[in-house]
Amino acid sequence: MSFTVRNFAVAGLVAMLALLPLYVFAGGNPFLLTLFTRILILAIAATSLNLIMGYGGMVSFGHAAFIGTGGYAVGILAQEGIASGFVQWPVAIAVSALIALVIGALSLRTRGVYFIMITLGLAQVLYYFASGLDRYGGDDGLTIYKRSEFFRGLNLSSKTTFYYVCFVVLLLVIALVWRLVNSRFGLVIQGSRSNDRRMQALGFPTVRYRLVCFVIAGAICGLAGALLANHTEFISPAMMHWTRSGDLIVMVVLGGLGALFGPLIGAVALLVFEESLPILIKQIGTPLIGSAAAQASEYWQIVLGPLLLLIVLFARGGIDGLLKGVRRG
Repeated sequence: MSFTVRNFAVAGLVAMLALLPLYVFAGGNPFLLTLFTRILILAIAATSLNLIMGYGGMVSFGHAAFIGTGGYAVGILAQEGIASGFVQWPVAIAVSALIALVIGALSLRTRGVYFIMITLGLAQVLYYFASGLDRYGGDDGLTIYKRSEFFRGLNLSSKTTFYYVCFVVLLLVIALVWRLVNSRFGLVIQGSRSNDRRMQALGFPTVRYRLVCFVIAGAICGLAGALLANHTEFISPAMMHWTRSGDLIVMVVLGGLGALFGPLIGAVALLVFEESLPILIKQIGTPLIGSAAAQASEYWQIVLGPLLLLIVLFARGGIDGLLKGVRRG
């Protein structure tokens, strides 16, 4: 790997994530561990979306359905007395992959806005289906009283242990995506994104390739849902709402569409913005408008929206593209 500003920044980010629990243990803010655990989980989901959207050109507005499916697989099994992670996690992955197969088979023969609307519509069907599961909380959601259990040395009830599990899973998912996109399979997917007709003329069954890619992305996102259910110890239909899919798209575009570490960068940037902007608005506004600054901080999205727009407009390729530009400068 050549030394560039982007590679240095990515290496620094990964090192920071690896050392974060040590900082918290040494007396840092314990909330950081909770925040960055959530960031790692959403980065896994965003990485799976980047596989189909960044490399395959499939803009899915229903990707959060797989997060919800994985979460509900864990929650339902826990409610029924099955706490083993060796059962919960494979079931979450398998069911998410199956649903991705159905959604993909129905939507992948379309392109553009039609594909977006079909994935959105089918995801909303799953959302309303989950809302009707009265046995498992319905709209109110379901509390998970025990995290997934593995062998004795792996206790997910420990926040530090669970953080490192999420960290390792994220690195494995990024490695898997790297292998996929640099394989013959990945080249076909990227070729289909650029010119699907030409790839078909060369003899490649592009719909099948794209369907397999969609299923792989759904399975990875289902694993992220299983992790999220363990993290929050709660599941609800809100996990698969279309706004969550929008958040994942923002993470991918903000970090860098089609960039290997782009979803991780985007997840960190978006969630850190969400946590820090209300505090910054309050601190900066208090000397100017007094107590009204506290009320103004509740509308931090008004600042976040234009900020994200500026990054997307002037940093071609998101933050990853901005870092590439520093090298060229």
